[in-house]
Amino acid sequence: MRINDNFEKLPESYLFSEVARRLNEYKAAHPEADVVRMDIGDVTLPIAGCVVSAMHRAVEDMADAATFHGYGPEQGYSFLRDAIAATDYQSRGIGIDADEIFISDGAKSDLGNLGDIYSSDSIVAVADPGYPVYVDSAVMSGRGGDRLPDGRWSRIVYLECNAENGFRPAVPDVHADIVILCSPSNPTGAVMTREDLREWVDYALREKSLIIFDSAYEAFVRNPSLPRSIYEIEGAEKVAIEIRSFSKTAGFTGLRCGYTVVPKALTGTDASGREVSLGKLWNRRQCTKFNGAGYVVQRGAEALYSSEGRESVRNNIDYYLENAGIIRRSLSQAGYAVFGGEDSPYVWIKGKNGESSWQLFGDMLEKYNISCTPGIGFGVSGDGYIRLTGFNSRENTLKAMKRICDGREK
Repeated sequence: MRINDNFEKLPESYLFSEVARRLNEYKAAHPEADVVRMDIGDVTLPIAGCVVSAMHRAVEDMADAATFHGYGPEQGYSFLRDAIAATDYQSRGIGIDADEIFISDGAKSDLGNLGDIYSSDSIVAVADPGYPVYVDSAVMSGRGGDRLPDGRWSRIVYLECNAENGFRPAVPDVHADIVILCSPSNPTGAVMTREDLREWVDYALREKSLIIFDSAYEAFVRNPSLPRSIYEIEGAEKVAIEIRSFSKTAGFTGLRCGYTVVPKALTGTDASGREVSLGKLWNRRQCTKFNGAGYVVQRGAEALYSSEGRESVRNNIDYYLENAGIIRRSLSQAGYAVFGGEDSPYVWIKGKNGESSWQLFGDMLEKYNISCTPGIGFGVSGDGYIRLTGFNSRENTLKAMKRICDGREK
């Protein structure tokens, strides 16, 4: 049988797999090393008690024929969709209805799967540096073109993000059919302003483009002047799909649950120029290829919208933001140029002497026994940077930063 040749165009290893490989090699050679992992953005705090209780009750439901749940609605159970619409949107003056919300098994899945509903020859624009799934999924579906000598792809529009523009992607002077934006940004921690999003919505309206707005980290935004949803911008419901996740906000990385918003006002055009509802296409895609997130997990997610659940989420985020603040302050004191770490769990660090990202990765591992994520893995513009994450214990965060500060003092 013939394979999908696009997979062979990709680099052999996914970024975080390569980080893990190098880390394991180092540990094998230095079994005595106490390595603090600040690379992969996995959470460390346990699931909230109210969520655990809700899932226990849901498990009991599954043990009784009268309350047993088999296949659920592919779009998600109404109890969770209603809670999301009321709390995440309507309570903040955003007119998103429950039937515009689709529950999934996580943001990463939907970011890759949305490619099913737009044409195979669509031009995709991505921030550089940006989350690797954006580019890799475009390449897998044949939208990448050919790999260029610098590691970029011939058919992808790159929105270069750097210190000069605050790592916030600017509207390009070329057309893109699909624009993928992430705010707060993974990896740089930059947060787009209302003015930034206004420019992007205007661009999408003018170019008849679709914005995929990855707001998996929106709950970390504490500055009230910064937007947490693209739908805070007038007209965005006509051009944008928004994706959110419970993974980083509520510790659901091992449970898998998130959601995607596809407004009823959002349309695309078919080959004849006829307008077609994207919500209708996404619903058809999900009904064919997805059987819905599990009942027990959705009951757990529902509990996050109780008063106890909301308080737990806020406490968790406070904890991780404080970790990010410790990292930011420590590295600044150690003489690094530091970005992010405010309204974001990620801290983006530039090398002092023009080192490459992998050189910085090696230095952090060898000198301080700290594992980080090399910026080059997020795109060409990320070279010379590394990412550290606030998703760790306070003890490990303080331990890692003390090593760096002690090294500076020596």
